[in-house]
Amino acid sequence: MRKIKPFWIVGAVGILLVLVVPIVYFWPRPVEAKTQDPWSFVPAHATHTDHANIVSGEFATGSDVTRACLDCHAEAADQVMHTTHFTWQSEPFTVPGRDGPVTIGKANQINNFCISAQGNQKRCMTCHAGYNWQEDQPYDFSNPENVDCLVCHADTNLYAKGSYGDPAEGVDLLAAARSVRAPNRENCGSCHFNGGGGDNVKHGDLAQGLNFPPSDLDVHMGANDFVCTDCHTTSDHNIKGRLVADNYVVDPKEQVACTDCHAANLHADERINAHVQTVACQTCHVPAVALDEPTKVSWDWSTAGQDLPEDHFTYLRIKGTFVYEKNVVPQYLWYNGSLSYRYLLGDKIDPNGVTVMDMPAGNIEDPTAKIFPFKLHVAMQPYDTVNNYLLAPITAGDGGYWTTFDWNSAFTLAEPITGLDYSGQYGFAETWMYWPSTHMVQPAASALQCNDCHSADGRIDWKALGYPGDPMVWGGRFQRK
Repeated sequence: MRKIKPFWIVGAVGILLVLVVPIVYFWPRPVEAKTQDPWSFVPAHATHTDHANIVSGEFATGSDVTRACLDCHAEAADQVMHTTHFTWQSEPFTVPGRDGPVTIGKANQINNFCISAQGNQKRCMTCHAGYNWQEDQPYDFSNPENVDCLVCHADTNLYAKGSYGDPAEGVDLLAAARSVRAPNRENCGSCHFNGGGGDNVKHGDLAQGLNFPPSDLDVHMGANDFVCTDCHTTSDHNIKGRLVADNYVVDPKEQVACTDCHAANLHADERINAHVQTVACQTCHVPAVALDEPTKVSWDWSTAGQDLPEDHFTYLRIKGTFVYEKNVVPQYLWYNGSLSYRYLLGDKIDPNGVTVMDMPAGNIEDPTAKIFPFKLHVAMQPYDTVNNYLLAPITAGDGGYWTTFDWNSAFTLAEPITGLDYSGQYGFAETWMYWPSTHMVQPAASALQCNDCHSADGRIDWKALGYPGDPMVWGGRFQRK
């Protein structure tokens, strides 16, 4: 038999390399999700200690309960007092264009729903994690006995808050204290599902239906029975997750992200994985909000005070005219997790234009920004026509608008509280607020498909996002400039 010379062996190996290497290189590679179990990142639920036979005594006030709690949980109140759930303010931030550090939160700023908590403690503080609010003196944020332990830990069938943040009339405080447990969806939802004055009013993706949801309302809370703290993980009572409207700059370490549990490239289709560089998970997996209950998309304060037929979804004399909608398709903006602008009390406005009160930061040139879904709320709210800034009236407080239906007295009462001078002349200006859509996550089968965005009648305005047009048409790839 003839020997094969060594150079033939080298040649044969070379041919094999030419043929095999491209096949291996382009062979579908396993994606990260195949080696990552998202359940391994969901926190374990601690065994609950039944307090029914631990708590005893007579409790006349909420603060009495807190003192009993502190006998065993000595550090708890101090921890709560350092969280935004209690301070209702962000950390101070240095923001371009401002003279000094600023803070944002319900304690000191306004929005375009109920406008302001300042001076309206009687009603607004029914959602504050504290007791003993008053209208005629500053609140003592340093008193641990003001911390409301029950609002987060008691059975919601046994406990509710009333005026000035105190327990509602008729609550059996001993029964409520004996019912305490780890917070569940009903505890968190007692405030967050009812923001803005009713079920699902403000956010659109937070509704009472999430207390016991089907899987097609929210796949995490429905199909997998998640509680809020499975994603909004908690350490020393500090809850992860920040709302864009109440924070100017958000540290990514303090924000909740889908990739806390899920791999970044978890789709079997690499075309979808390529989108993850520029498209937030929520954009495809939260295709609409207000799936169960309608959400408010418009509020016109200028019509308040009239004797018109009243209905929760169309008109209330104390608040004005509303528009509610179901199955609301979000607005899509670039978003890097912070704001490029937040209206601060006293900022000048142009009443002939739109005042965007919380503009999400990011653009097509920002490598940290992604296309993100937002619910847009449009309002007509009062402003001072001489000073050209938005006004924060007293509504629920003594002598407030909801009692007198007199805007002038409501603005005058607010002067010493907000620090804003009222000229005596007011009008109404259009404002916008953006609310990120992150709940009501749909099962994979209900996620957006290619044609939902990449078609003649697609839901995304590509030019508004900075593209020349649909990137599937002009570029062939979903990429930035």
